[in-house]
Amino acid sequence: MPVPSTKTDSIYPPPATPFDHPSPWVVLSDFGSAFAMGAVGGTIWHGIKGARNSPRGDRMVGAFSVIKARAPVTGGNFGVWGGMFSTFDCAVKGWRQKEDMWNAIISGFMTGGCLAARSGPKGALTSAVMCGILLSVFEGVGVLVSRVFNEGTRPQLPPLPENMQPQQ
Repeated sequence: MPVPSTKTDSIYPPPATPFDHPSPWVVLSDFGSAFAMGAVGGTIWHGIKGARNSPRGDRMVGAFSVIKARAPVTGGNFGVWGGMFSTFDCAVKGWRQKEDMWNAIISGFMTGGCLAARSGPKGALTSAVMCGILLSVFEGVGVLVSRVFNEGTRPQLPPLPENMQPQQ
């Protein structure tokens, strides 16, 4: 008969709050996820692009050639953005000690600015503002969607019994 273990199967205990997982592992996980999404999306995008730009009869070869050349680059670009965003998100969570939509907006602003730093202060600020706006739109749409889907779960009063009349 096996002896019950007091340890969980995971390296970390289940989190009671979002702050319980160590940030370096979250950053690595987000980097890998972003790379995978970029690689899959890049495969589809560059496959179609390569097939369209190849001569008839060589479309499959052209598609695979472009996929091999460009999909890993697209995956890497997505991975860098996702890893940097996650790094800033963990830093902002630690700094503010809050978990709300402003963390993502601030992190998007900082990520956009850092990725465009080579283009100079004006370009970095423009990119930072645009990424901040983009993330605020994403967060706003998320709030609206959650409100729409949570509309049916609002607590409602039970119906009045038939023998009771409403007060006027």
